[in-house]
Amino acid sequence: MKPKSTIVKEKLIVRKWHLIDLSGKILGRASVEIAHLLMGKDKASFSFNRDDGDYVVAINASKIVTTGNKLKDKIYYHHTGFAGHLREMSLKNLLQKDARLVISHGVAGMLPKNTFRPRRLVRLKIFIGPEHPYADKIK
Repeated sequence: MKPKSTIVKEKLIVRKWHLIDLSGKILGRASVEIAHLLMGKDKASFSFNRDDGDYVVAINASKIVTTGNKLKDKIYYHHTGFAGHLREMSLKNLLQKDARLVISHGVAGMLPKNTFRPRRLVRLKIFIGPEHPYADKIK
């Protein structure tokens, strides 16, 4: 007799809340940790064809650390849609402008490029400082 695999129904998925303090953490390593929690890879019921990941609250985004010369060498590009309007900004300038964009861009790059990615990114809550409104949901 073959062993049967069970599939958790969408209604029965329990989503936990995780708090991650980004102060002093390396950008890439923190992004990997957040992406794994958003996808639900830490759960025994993980499956690629189902979204059963958790919520992640990331605090102290302005205190993220990078290695090497990435602050001046790493460039983020954005095209406005008009001819000749390719905008570029260094990592240092983007961290000063809004550090949340750096974290969300790094996590989005590490998630699979499929229809689950926008839903997973909605479950990511990023804050510049240590204060956040989700303290009652995080156990």
